[in-house]
Amino acid sequence: MREILGKAKTVRELLKGVKYKIDYFQREYKWHNKQIRELVDDLTGKFLEEYDPSHARNKVADYPHYFLGSIIISKKGDASYIVDGQQRLTSLTLLLILLRRLQQRRAKQVNVDELIVSEKYGEKSFNLDIDERAPVMEALYEGQPFDPNDHSESVQNLNQRYHDLGEALPDEVRGNALPYFIDWLLENVHLVEITAYSDDDAYTIFETMNDRGLSLSPTDMLKGYLLSNIDDGASRTKANTRWRERLRELNEAGKDVEPDCFKTWLRSQYATKIRERKRGAKPEDFDRIGTEFHRWLRDASPDIGLKQGADFYRFIDRDFDFFSHWYLQLVDASQNMVPELEHVLYNAQHSFTLQYLVLLAPLKPDDTDQVVRRKLRLVARFVDILLAWRLWNFRSIAHSTMQYAMFLVMRDTRGMSPPALARKLHEVLAREQETFASNDRLRVHQQNRRSLHRLLARLTDYVETASGHPSRFLEYVSEGKGRYEVEHIWADHSEQHTDEFSHPADFAEHRNRIGGLLLLPKSFNASYGDLTYEKKLPHYNFQNLLARSLHPQCYEHNPGFLHFVQESGLPFKPYEHFNKADLEERSLLYRQLAERIWNPDDMLREVDACCATSSPIRR
Repeated sequence: MREILGKAKTVRELLKGVKYKIDYFQREYKWHNKQIRELVDDLTGKFLEEYDPSHARNKVADYPHYFLGSIIISKKGDASYIVDGQQRLTSLTLLLILLRRLQQRRAKQVNVDELIVSEKYGEKSFNLDIDERAPVMEALYEGQPFDPNDHSESVQNLNQRYHDLGEALPDEVRGNALPYFIDWLLENVHLVEITAYSDDDAYTIFETMNDRGLSLSPTDMLKGYLLSNIDDGASRTKANTRWRERLRELNEAGKDVEPDCFKTWLRSQYATKIRERKRGAKPEDFDRIGTEFHRWLRDASPDIGLKQGADFYRFIDRDFDFFSHWYLQLVDASQNMVPELEHVLYNAQHSFTLQYLVLLAPLKPDDTDQVVRRKLRLVARFVDILLAWRLWNFRSIAHSTMQYAMFLVMRDTRGMSPPALARKLHEVLAREQETFASNDRLRVHQQNRRSLHRLLARLTDYVETASGHPSRFLEYVSEGKGRYEVEHIWADHSEQHTDEFSHPADFAEHRNRIGGLLLLPKSFNASYGDLTYEKKLPHYNFQNLLARSLHPQCYEHNPGFLHFVQESGLPFKPYEHFNKADLEERSLLYRQLAERIWNPDDMLREVDACCATSSPIRR
């Protein structure tokens, strides 16, 4: 093996004036919202432990340093090829682009441009120099819209992860703290760059560093601790068998399902405190379970009732078996339309993983299957309503924004019966200041397009199912071929509307309002999107019911829909033309639809109906 160099570098040292490439055989950029959220939470959490707004920026130099891992580089001439670490470097670059945008209107800015791009002979190129990604990176860098459809997986992920970063970055670092945070990120966050001068050496290092054959995972260590405290040999053998069988199921369900299950279960049942996001705040049980659940449980065992061998046996044979079973059911329900648990899927479509904490919180190991499902329906519906209200009012549902509120709900609903749970959740919603009535100017923009797509999918699906049609929700949110997109009823031609809008910006603002939007196949927008409303109208008559409701023929020989309109009293009507007043009328219709779909009183009615039924047999 030839010369190997390893050096700790700051983010600035790592990215300034350096061009990184990846070989064609390297995998795609695959980070998901979960990894982005964890990166942001780790960085901002560490920064906020020290941040003091009263001191000068140069005091940031005294903040503790933070190690973000290592990258492996293969040096080929003047080029540096990333062997390991491209996910992390790509995500850091996206974060820098976001931080650049956030400080654009400030008088004093921290220069991050040189860490993102460099210029030579008048030509600009990205320091993460990958040809196929250049168009999306350019659009994000310049703040321009970009359509990722029909591009590679990496390009689509880059575009979505950038918007995830925008949602995940907490408000605490966006205001006066922003330049402090950027300084800390560039100067106090380190990565170890390991440089080899041949591909063979680089990949040997990579394989050695990632050989975990003898390493024990936190789950392995937890298992050893629990089993060692079971005195009876037969019980220990039975507990070990149950543990192994369930871990196999968890691992088959996905890469991170196993550790996430343990964190969610233990937090939902035992966490009573969460770290405050301020200087000097110490990690509490909620935080420790998230980072070292095996050590936390060892320390907390007496406090949670683990004192004798029988307690440890019960913890595996009853508690672990029960909560891991239902966690797996929730993972399935977050990916598929499971009867009675549809709202779990709806919430998952917003990438809202915090729902698992509040879903498991009220469950008790001696609950019957029917009681468990009743509790899950109530909590999932609660989360669904809360998310819809926040999105309707342009509020963030990012992990960092929602974590404390979800912690409180989790803590305060632990072990509740369905009637008590319904009343408690209804009470929480009743305290919310912003509902659908709070905002009559909901509109689509670049940052909320995906979430508004999901809201439109719910509105569309509701009209159809309430009219007797089968659900097509999964079709509407599918990302595959034939996918549906947000379609504007008005084409993007302000000159056609000068009689009502004197300025193009006013037209654009109204055009993007919720009442002027539909969910239609991408092919429709490609074929008819540029036409006037009058020319598009006949084609709407062959689409979903929400689009068809614009056409007069939808109100003829359509008994299911007509019955729904009469029963609901909703102001559906056809439009031969579609002007400003019509768009505002349609916006009101959408709001009234939303108020029926996301109605907190439904939770109380569901419990009243369920309480009238007899108790079922346990699983």
